[in-house]
Parts: sequence; structure tokens; C-alpha cells
Amino acid sequence: MLDLLRKIKRSAEVQMERFKVAGVYTSRHDNVDLDRHISEAADWIKRAQDHGKNRGVAYGTKFGEEFKESYPETTGYIIPTMLRLARATGSDDFEKRALEMGHWECDVQMECGAVMGGILNDNPTPAIFNTGQVLIGWAALVEKLGDDRCRDAGRRAGRWMVDVQEDNGNWFKGNSEFADAHVTIYNVRAAWGLARFGKAAGETAFVAAAVKNAEYVLKKQTATGWFPDNCLTNPEAPLLHTTAYTIRGLLEIGMLAERDDLIAAARKAADALLARMDVDGFLPGRWDKDWNGAVAWCCLTGTAQTSIIWSTLFRLTGEQKYRDAAKLANRYVMQRHDISSQDDAIRGGLAGSWPTHGDYGQFLILNWATKFFLDALLEEREQEQEEVTDGDA
Repeated sequence: MLDLLRKIKRSAEVQMERFKVAGVYTSRHDNVDLDRHISEAADWIKRAQDHGKNRGVAYGTKFGEEFKESYPETTGYIIPTMLRLARATGSDDFEKRALEMGHWECDVQMECGAVMGGILNDNPTPAIFNTGQVLIGWAALVEKLGDDRCRDAGRRAGRWMVDVQEDNGNWFKGNSEFADAHVTIYNVRAAWGLARFGKAAGETAFVAAAVKNAEYVLKKQTATGWFPDNCLTNPEAPLLHTTAYTIRGLLEIGMLAERDDLIAAARKAADALLARMDVDGFLPGRWDKDWNGAVAWCCLTGTAQTSIIWSTLFRLTGEQKYRDAAKLANRYVMQRHDISSQDDAIRGGLAGSWPTHGDYGQFLILNWATKFFLDALLEEREQEQEEVTDGDA
């Protein structure tokens, strides 16, 4: 009875919030101009970085409010997106911003080498996942600019991750205080950051530790390609967001280490999602063990992540179904991306869910949702440009 009353109370609160923020974020629209959406999303990231007193990127914003404090975890993996924008636009500003983000991450790195869990705070605790995410950014700056400060910070972070890894490849020690260590196999995405930095900095032990974690995850995957123990809030029906983290981690480590078994495992899960996407590009925000959608709302964040996975598989295999799926998913998200709001904290940012009262990032613009969306669109644009170039050759 108490649970029922809580659910009724929560439902009433959500309805009141929906009324309060009605019209703040876009309704569905038909503008699917890639360049417009890329430009608006990139400008939102810049405003999110410029809002405060440091060079991190704001966590996001609740509808109708100001930008929140900077978020170390996601600032780290926004760095490669900024470098990609620099290449796509020819603007040095994006590269400058990427380096500022990387050096800010060095400034707030914990003494043990880890990256803190949660939004920037004065009482940091270490987090495996966040550390691996920031390693992705430090690796990109080492690869592109040879930055020594990021190289040194990344080595400290990588050594900490290796030191606290379990013998079976998993991580229990060092998991964020915000996470249940038993449902975090999506840490394989952090392992990808460890592997990428290891390759960039010549740290072979980092790559080996990442592969060891991927092998642990491989053993957890079910015969259908689904992943258990993969969501903080509902491991029986994990978020598309965390599922995509896991798929991407396996895929990227598989490509880096030339492990066909890891690539095949990622592809199996990606194919299951592709088979269940509807004709409009809708993917449910949660999935049960039989790959049945468990909710009626879409995790826009996870859809953008899945688009990136399909685009990567298209490059890897040349199979057109992956490119078509990525484009359809991108179209779905573009039609739900606000590019017209007069509110600078809203326009160009991407909501966590659709409808926006969905349970993931409820009534929030999220910097990582916007980052993944940008990556998905930039990949589509690059593939189009390559096709034109190939046609002219």
C-alpha cells in the first residue's frame, strides 16, 4: 500500500512539473538540416563551458533554470567532440576549448589519480567510470597535440585503474559512491578509455587491463546478446544509455586490440536493437532480457549513442543496413532537438528523454546527450562528404 501511495504521489508531482514547464522545450518538428543541428548543439556546448568560473562543461540545466555546475566525467569525453568540431569547421576555437577542458581536468584530478564522482564538489570520492571517461579526452589531446600535462595526468589515472582492478577483470574497488558495484558492467566503456590512453601513451599494461575487463563482460553476455548487471536503477530492464555504453566499449576495445570475439559480441547486441527499431526511428528507453522494450518513452541520449555504434559498424563492415539505421535514428532525435528556444540554456541542448517527462534525465538538458548527438551527426556528415569525394575520384 505504501509503495502504491508513493507511486501516486510521484505521478502527481510529474504531472505538475509537466504543466509548469510546458512549452519550455521544443515540440516535435520537421527540421532535419544536419548543419543547423550541428551548429546549434556546438553553440550550446560552448555556452555550457562559458557559464561558470572554470573551463569544465556544465552538467546541463533543468528546464527554466540556469546552467548547473561543471561535470568532470562528461567534460572529459566532450574533448574529442571539440577536436572533431575543430576539424569539421576549421575553427581553432574548438581546439582551444578542448585543451582548456583537458587542463581543467588535470586541475581537479584527485591525488590518487582518479577522477571524482558526481558534479564538481569539495569532498571528492574516486570513480572508475568517470576516470575512464576522462582518459578518453586526455588520450585525444595526447594523440592530437602531444600534450605532456594530459599525458602525465592520464598515466596517473591509468595506473590507479589498473591497481584497483579485480583479478577477474571487473572493478569493485573504486566504483563511484553513486553506483552499486554489482551492476556496473558498463564500466567496459571506461576500460575503452584506459585502452585508448594506453595506446596513445605507449602503456601496454593499460591496454591489457582493458581487454581483461572486456573479457569479463563477454562472459556476462546472454545468448541473445543482452547484458545483465548493467543499470543502476533497474538491472532487469537496463537503460538503452548504459546498454550502449557497454556495446561501444566492447566494440572499441575489440577494434583497438584486434579481437574479433569482442567485435562480434558488440555486433550481436547492436543487431538486436536494429531489428527492433520502428519505422520512425523510435527505440524504447529500457530493454528486458528478450530485447522487448520495457517502457513507452525514448532515451534520446541512448538513441544517439546507438546511432554512433551503427555508424562505426558501417565503417567496419560496409553493410548499408547500419548506415541506414544510424540516419533514421538521427532523424528521430533531430525532430526532438530544440533549435528555436529563446532561452540560451535550452536552445541547442538535447533533453534526456522523449517525451521529456520520461524517466531518464527528466525535464533536463544534459551535456552528454548533446555531445553524443553531435558525434552522431558529425559522423553522418563525414560519411556524406566521403561519399561525394569518392564519387569525384
